[in-house]
Amino acid sequence: MTVFHLSNPVGNNMKIYFAGSIRGGRDDMGLYAEVIKTLSSYGKVLTEHVGDKTLSVMGEDGPSDKYIHDRDVAWIKEADVVIAEVTTVSLGVGYEIAKAEEWGKKILCIYREQEGRRVSAMIAGSEKLEIKKYESLDDLKEMFTEFFRNQIRNERE
Repeated sequence: MTVFHLSNPVGNNMKIYFAGSIRGGRDDMGLYAEVIKTLSSYGKVLTEHVGDKTLSVMGEDGPSDKYIHDRDVAWIKEADVVIAEVTTVSLGVGYEIAKAEEWGKKILCIYREQEGRRVSAMIAGSEKLEIKKYESLDDLKEMFTEFFRNQIRNERE
């Protein structure tokens, strides 16, 4: 059963995997935290740590790379949808998108235009990905509402 809220007309029972650069660069970590906060109104964000301001480009302290890989792959499998911020180039985010695509997950890639840079052709050229350009958090809120409404609509069909 889908639960509807006045502040979020599309329900909030989805499991969301948010992908954003960690070792590829942390310039957008503040933005990631805001995106995760916004996504939380649509469901459970499995990867809240991506927005953690204490997380450096060196990644997480403690767990091994194998632990992180296996945990994140399990989260991708568990997720209903994947939202990937692809403005900052990241091998890890590309890998996560590829796994999600392989497993038939619904994927929304979001990016901001930057002078002298373009989204990877492997992302932009995939017909299985929904790719949207944004300029502000307000743009993202509109995109997320539309994206999650479509997911619920597709579930019902």
